[in-house]
Amino acid sequence: MIDDLSRPVATTSDSEYTLTIDEAAERYDHAGHPRTPRSIQRYCAKGHLDCRRIETQFGEKYLITPASVSKHIAYIEEVRPVATSPDMSRHVATTVVAENKHEEPRPVASTSPDLSRPVATESPDMSRHVARVESENEFLRKQIGVKDDQIKDLTERARETNHLIAGLQRMLSPLLGSPERREEGKTVDHQSIA
Repeated sequence: MIDDLSRPVATTSDSEYTLTIDEAAERYDHAGHPRTPRSIQRYCAKGHLDCRRIETQFGEKYLITPASVSKHIAYIEEVRPVATSPDMSRHVATTVVAENKHEEPRPVASTSPDLSRPVATESPDMSRHVARVESENEFLRKQIGVKDDQIKDLTERARETNHLIAGLQRMLSPLLGSPERREEGKTVDHQSIA
């Protein structure tokens, strides 16, 4: 058994991670490919940039190697030359323009301010939707009517219950004695004892 296993070689040292997100954004901007800080964070998260995520007292932040930013900018320029170069013309657009050169120019129709607005015609789909909305409105109006009747009935029952309880209190008060009479009875008893 061999105890002397060598350690794999580190590809980059931690001292190479020197750029912050904002500094990397400045490099993209100077290269003519401006990026937002959020885009650069996504590049870091997806592995497009060689970076380290470190903890700070305000949360996590990325530190990026300058070489990976340069490499990514070169990749953007290589892969997307048409999108980033304003001087290059679009081939399809020039072909279409060349084909249309031989056509006669169309007369420009002028509109006068006295023309009336065309009448909107309802499509069958639209009338179906309108009918559906109207039927739902009718249903909801009926439901509101039912709820109003229920509220009216409950209010009437609550009033009847209050009248019944008031009558019960009037009937029971002579049997139980009102609190005022009980207090008077106690003071009378105390006076007779003294």
